[in-house]
Formats: sequence, structure tokens, C-alpha cells
Amino acid sequence: MSTAAETAGGDTEPWDEVTPDAARRLLVAAVEAFAERGYHATTTRDIAGRAGMSPAALYIHYKTKEELLHRISRIGHERALAILRTAAEGEGSAAQRLADAVGSFVRWHAGRRTTARVVQYELDALGPEARDEILALRRRVDAEVRGIVEDGVASGEFDVPDAKGTTLAILSLCIDVARWFNVNGPRTPDEIGALYADLVLRMVGAGASGAAWERSGTAQT
Repeated sequence: MSTAAETAGGDTEPWDEVTPDAARRLLVAAVEAFAERGYHATTTRDIAGRAGMSPAALYIHYKTKEELLHRISRIGHERALAILRTAAEGEGSAAQRLADAVGSFVRWHAGRRTTARVVQYELDALGPEARDEILALRRRVDAEVRGIVEDGVASGEFDVPDAKGTTLAILSLCIDVARWFNVNGPRTPDEIGALYADLVLRMVGAGASGAAWERSGTAQT
């Protein structure tokens, strides 16, 4: 199975919404090609070849190479947003919710590293209209994390003088995992998620809460 379809954790990517099967195969092939070669160095012929199809067949399902990237970006950002929203709306203290958010977000970027690299690092290849749509999703991602940070400040759990800047630092830390994570490395996505959750809690002044979170076993769910 392709790297874009199966991850280190054995979970499939959320491509089920892409139909018919030929369109899904082309999308998965595009993810792999963009991650390996970069958007600009990838041709429609490259994508079609990876999917076992002719270049002409690609245009039946996608008008342009950019349309493929746009759809990949939208699906990926919507998935990332859903992960963070679930954590933000969960029960527990701000520290617990932030740990859940970071742990889940990091696990996604490690386990879905091929897709995440394309989703997070090829944004500038999109045209203005498509880029604006993805930027709007990114702002919603930012708002979910910032909301948890602000809740923690209001409750006295976090010591954060700049919630906006801290949110940017947290998201940057999580997203960068997609750039360097190696499935053959010494740590699993779960272990990286637990480590980063603890680091972020220490960053916001809730290190003790982080230790309690890790002992609870939440980091492995």
C-alpha cells in the first residue's frame, strides 16, 4: 500500500470521500509525488504514471494540477481542524485539553507525514482564491489552540503573557514533525505525541499537569 494511503500507525488517510476510485488513486499519487519532488517539479504525467493511468485520464477528474493540490490541502486541513476541535471541546482542565490537542496533532503529523508535508508546506503553490480558502482553515486551527491557551490563562493554569505568540510557537512545533519524522526512527508517533504534549505544557507553565497527563495513559489513546 502507498505511503499516502497507509501510515506508521497503520491507519488509512481520510480519502474515502474522494470518488470515484480513479479520482482517489490520482489524489494519492499526487500526494506522494508532491511530497517526494515538490509541487513545481511534479508533472501531471508523473502523477498519472504513479496511479497507473494515462495523462489524459487525469483531466477527466481534475482540470489542473493545482486542483489536485487544493483538494489535498482542503481535506488535510479539515482533518487537522477536526482533531484540534475534538480536543478543545473535550472535558477536563485546560492543561488536559491542551495536552490532548498537542498529542493528537503531533501524532497526525508523524503518522501522516507524507500528506502533512504537502498540506503544510505547499500552500504558496495555490492560486489566490484557493490559498485564501486554506488560510481561512488555518485561522480556525489557530483559534482552537488559542482558545485553550486563553482558557488556561483565565483559570490560572497557564502563565502565558502572549497567547497569540505562544499559539504560533505551539503550532509551529507540532507541524515541523512532518518534516523530520522517520518511520524507522527510535520513536513512534504516539511517543512523539506524548513528548511534545509534555514540552508544550512546560512551555505554558503547567509542567506538573503534563506529568499527571502522561501517567494517566491519555498519551497512548
